[in-house]
Amino acid sequence: MEKITHSNMSVNGINMHVAEIGDGPAVLFLHGFPELWYTWRHQMLYLSARGYRAIAPDLRGYGDTDAPPSPADYTAFHLVGDLVALLDALGLEQVFLVAHDWGAIVAWWFCLFRPERIKGLVNMSVQFYPRHPQIKPIQMYKNLLGDDFYMCRFQKAGEAEKAFESVEASQVIKSLFSFRGGKPIIVPREIGLEALFQAPAESPPWLTEEDLDYFAGKFKKTGYTGGLNYYRAMDLTWELAAPWVGAQVKVPVKFIIGEQDITYYVPGVKEYIHDGGFKKDVPNLEQVVVMEGVAHFINQEKPEEVSQHIYEFITNF
Repeated sequence: MEKITHSNMSVNGINMHVAEIGDGPAVLFLHGFPELWYTWRHQMLYLSARGYRAIAPDLRGYGDTDAPPSPADYTAFHLVGDLVALLDALGLEQVFLVAHDWGAIVAWWFCLFRPERIKGLVNMSVQFYPRHPQIKPIQMYKNLLGDDFYMCRFQKAGEAEKAFESVEASQVIKSLFSFRGGKPIIVPREIGLEALFQAPAESPPWLTEEDLDYFAGKFKKTGYTGGLNYYRAMDLTWELAAPWVGAQVKVPVKFIIGEQDITYYVPGVKEYIHDGGFKKDVPNLEQVVVMEGVAHFINQEKPEEVSQHIYEFITNF
């Protein structure tokens, strides 16, 4: 870990913290919520030892990267704009893209907006969601799962923050990292969002005390508004992305999901992934991997296997 270098770069009007290690073809890693560049620590070391340049920023709103206060500054256009500017600042024409959770959503948009910058994509946990021509995302989730689905609950500024900040940051991380599948996260209003943090008191076995301290230390310092603003900008992204309705992702893709990932249990997701819809929207989808017994934070829970999957894919190019 001590060989990983850190820098701050001016990109797209914000200062972005970037972790980096290795030389060779570049691999850009995009983290999710509530995570940081640090989520990719295992994969960065694995790939850098095999001749690749591993680059992992704290995305807009996270860690040591700037966090504009307004949700309107977190559309897919802002997030992809940050990454295009980052590649330009690093002098990189093309990269392999590896992403998870919210990073996966950003990666799909990146491939739609600027496919010429991406050699290939390894995406995890969140499959492609084609833009519905008439229904905004939050309304779609309300129709599918009700007003108490966690993404719907995150929409009101301040409400989710109050719940997140009602417990220690270490408990937030332990609780969310412990979620395992079976059903989507529904939080009835009468019990409050604080219910999200009543998971087992112990950390998952793959998260060391050092890991927990790193994540908790950063979120204790920054709070959670930056990450929550991704959810609050979903409908604005939908409005602005009308020209991409019906567009396909044309880059080569490998998709990995855990069999116990909560996202795998959203109604319709399994059918979309396995019954042809995914392949129709992502015609260069080369492989779908379902990892048995693995939950949402797949790249941390099974670091060696995930690193191998990434390496096997990118060595084809």
